[in-house]
Amino acid sequence: MSDTVSVARVPTGSASRYLQHLAKHWSHKMAVTFDAEQGSITFPSGARLEMRADPDMLDCVLTVPADGDAARMRTVVEEHLNRFAFREAPLTFDWREG
Repeated sequence: MSDTVSVARVPTGSASRYLQHLAKHWSHKMAVTFDAEQGSITFPSGARLEMRADPDMLDCVLTVPADGDAARMRTVVEEHLNRFAFREAPLTFDWREG
């Protein structure tokens, strides 16, 4: 079995702000690197979220180990980003297998 890779392009004019907010939020308990344009979060389960912010889009690539719950991890990412995007939530996540 191989890792599950899910890719989403999330339309928003606030991609950089949401990327940074999510990275800061999780930085106290996970391995996180980020700047205004990109970020990476490694979860204790071994799952990894990579994000890239463009002026009108937040690209998310979520890699979940074969023994993990990819659907649950997608939901966790969506719920957290929607919490930070409360002014325009719900954001549109078009998750596709990568």
